[in-house]
Amino acid sequence: MGIFCALEYPQVKMESVMAEKWEADAAADFKRRLGKSAHELGTTSGDASCPDIWELDNGDIAVIGTELTGVYRQRLPAGVSVDPGESLVVIPRSTIVAAKTDIPDE
Repeated sequence: MGIFCALEYPQVKMESVMAEKWEADAAADFKRRLGKSAHELGTTSGDASCPDIWELDNGDIAVIGTELTGVYRQRLPAGVSVDPGESLVVIPRSTIVAAKTDIPDE
């Protein structure tokens, strides 16, 4: 499982973004699925390859998808990087669209 976290927020001042580095909490547990399962969406072949989005009990988000860091590394947009310990994962558009109503605004 990998989490891709290289987003830019132009409305946020860079000083506040750099104040504290976010660290994933490996002790966090899965709380709830965001959206529908891959089986409900028809995006799985039934061989245990199931893209998914989950909220963890600490509020962080876990994304299960196809790990494609090596494929995309040379094509990343300016200002985007995948650091050691991070992975770029790809999920079907339908997975995030189905999760949209479960994702809080704040």
